[in-house]
Amino acid sequence: MEPPGRTATVDPLLAEMGKNLNEAIKILEDGQREPEEDKEKRRYSRKDIPGPLQGSGQDVTSILQLVQNLMHGDEEEDKRDHRRMQNVGEQGHMSLLGHSLAAYISVLERERLRKLTTRILSDTTLWLCRLFRFENGSAYYHEDDRDGLLKVCRLVIHTRYDDYTTDGFVALSSRQPVIYQSAACRPGLGQHLCSQLGLPLSCLCSVPCNTMFGSQHQMDVALLDRLIKDDVDSGKLPLLLIANAGTPGAGHTDKLGRLKELCVQYGMWLHVEGVNLATLVLGYVTSSVLAATKADSMTLTPGPWLGLPAVPAVTLYRHEDPALSLAAGLTSSQPVEKLRALPLWLSLQYLGHDGIVERIKHASQLSQKLLDHLKKLTYIKTTVEDELNSPVVVFRFSQEASAASSRCSAEGSFGWERELQDSLNRWLGEQLAQQVPASGVDVVELEDEGSCVRFNPLMTAAVLGTQESDVQALVEKLAEVVPLLSSTLRLREEFREEVYRHTSLGYIEDLSWPGLGVVRYEPRAEELDDSRRQLEVEKVNSELLKKLNELDSDLSFSTGPEFGPEKNCVFVGMATEDLDVAELVNTIASLGRDIEESSKLLENMTEVVRRGILEAELELQKANEEKLMEEGVLRQIPLVGSVLNWFSPSQSSIKGRTFNLAAGSLDSTESTYSTKAQAGRETPPTTPTFSVAQRLPGQRLFRRSAGGHDTLSETSSVGLAEELSLKDCSRNMSTAENSIELSQMSRQESPTPAESTQGEGDNDTEGQSQVDKASEAADSLR
Repeated sequence: MEPPGRTATVDPLLAEMGKNLNEAIKILEDGQREPEEDKEKRRYSRKDIPGPLQGSGQDVTSILQLVQNLMHGDEEEDKRDHRRMQNVGEQGHMSLLGHSLAAYISVLERERLRKLTTRILSDTTLWLCRLFRFENGSAYYHEDDRDGLLKVCRLVIHTRYDDYTTDGFVALSSRQPVIYQSAACRPGLGQHLCSQLGLPLSCLCSVPCNTMFGSQHQMDVALLDRLIKDDVDSGKLPLLLIANAGTPGAGHTDKLGRLKELCVQYGMWLHVEGVNLATLVLGYVTSSVLAATKADSMTLTPGPWLGLPAVPAVTLYRHEDPALSLAAGLTSSQPVEKLRALPLWLSLQYLGHDGIVERIKHASQLSQKLLDHLKKLTYIKTTVEDELNSPVVVFRFSQEASAASSRCSAEGSFGWERELQDSLNRWLGEQLAQQVPASGVDVVELEDEGSCVRFNPLMTAAVLGTQESDVQALVEKLAEVVPLLSSTLRLREEFREEVYRHTSLGYIEDLSWPGLGVVRYEPRAEELDDSRRQLEVEKVNSELLKKLNELDSDLSFSTGPEFGPEKNCVFVGMATEDLDVAELVNTIASLGRDIEESSKLLENMTEVVRRGILEAELELQKANEEKLMEEGVLRQIPLVGSVLNWFSPSQSSIKGRTFNLAAGSLDSTESTYSTKAQAGRETPPTTPTFSVAQRLPGQRLFRRSAGGHDTLSETSSVGLAEELSLKDCSRNMSTAENSIELSQMSRQESPTPAESTQGEGDNDTEGQSQVDKASEAADSLR
């Protein structure tokens, strides 16, 4: 409430601006407002095709609708990004309002603008210095989080080289400057600095991290001391040291106290950056992070820490010469540039001190909660610097499988196990990010540990709205997936050995595949050349993959990574503990053999039909010539032939012919007329089939029953007749039914009127016989 006697008055333009902003955000965030039919129309018209600028202009609602379409237009097509959009709450609206206000304030008269920007800048700087315990500091606000460090480097160069303002780079030739950074710094930071400052890369010195003692992610202080001494002895000037309060990968903090002592000793500038600086706002801060307050400068990123969109990064620094700060670009005489702090000024006031502390505290508690749960999970190894106060949790699946370990020791290859574990951890991170998107976990590559899963709530919790329930869901998913990883790693070697037992299968060693393994069926056709054999391999393995996916099993079969080096293979996914590897491999081999034999059967059948048709054509031509010799030329004339056949019926000796598709021969129909069946002909062999494996009710394929799998028949794992190539048989049936047309071609005589009545029964019998034979041929193919 307002104090008595005072009335709250707000500029109508400001009130209208806030109202319009709220309405605009509501339109942009509401993806369900337009009807479904409008969405369907828009789906075909929202391509990113530049169009002409409309002469009459558009209203605000239409323009915002266009922006919404561009923001959410491809959500239906692109489902690969499982991260949720940033949760823009009320504090986010304040930040967005700050950008609108900055544009509005910039049109004020110069003197009023100067007073307003000075107040905004001084307030924000004071609040940040008190929040992050950086006494007597100044602030530089910038969009690129590297820009603050760049300006600090220019400030230090101006400070250490008196003639730099007038002589430029010539002043650096007397003593080459050196910038030191940790090997664990974010990639490309040092190269960016040298590029923007116009310095050669020889001015950049990367300091290795500890490998023998202490943390593997902290800068080696003793080695840094030796490097600085060597540079001083060679006439170089140690300029600046970049340290980490939370490395980009594992969130570890350098020994900032010892590094500050070295910087004082050699007259160097100490700059600190990292996510752990956020914990400086808490009541209790670890000594390692608290030492960052003694640094000469630090870069803060309050946007992700507090869930504030579009707020600038801040570099706090201490320097007594305002002229040099102005020359380095850390301060500006332009009031408009000072308005960069306006979104942060509004947001900090909206959250207040307690709100800021609560958000940072909430993120730290989420990390501690996850860390407590991870300690109880087997095969999960954590990479944490300070388990009691770690804001970043990095963990990985790690299991020393007996088979894998013995193989590694035998081959002398530790890299084999490392690469395999990395692929499993990458898969683990992807699954966790997909199943629990609110957790914000991602995969990070560390030099010593390899691929790990990182939980960094200080950078994601405020943005994604992560709660303790999300951490619990993450732990539950981990408990579900870790046994799957363990069993897969254990069974990989068994799968490899089983594949090697089959001469028709080839095992493909692909350590980047996070699954049971990779197998390829090798056709046994040795007479084919390389190109035809490659086509046959592709055809058989493609059909094999299709049939494996049709089986009733829990396993996943795929073609592998889209841009992977191995093609025409079957990639087998994760495996559970009760998987019968022998049954699985036998099934793969049998299915491949059935597909290969079916392919050969169709090819042979095609050749048989082709030869049979040629033979039938020759037989028909010969029969026509014999008919012409027996009946004479006059009977071939339509009108004369009918009269002659009426008075003197011709007794033709030509018999019908039928093409036996199964036997591949052209036979006479005489036996059909006499016995109404093909008596005495040997039944063609049927295509071998296999019996389906006997399973308990509800038991999936390739699963060991409680009593073991010894009671199953030897052919049970390769049967699956009910799940095999019914489509192939149907195609064969259609080929067999074509024999009816061939049999009808065998009737060459044109019956006389007298014979037509007598021959109806025989013709019907003959036609029925051909149908019976075609059906028998089709049944044999089944």
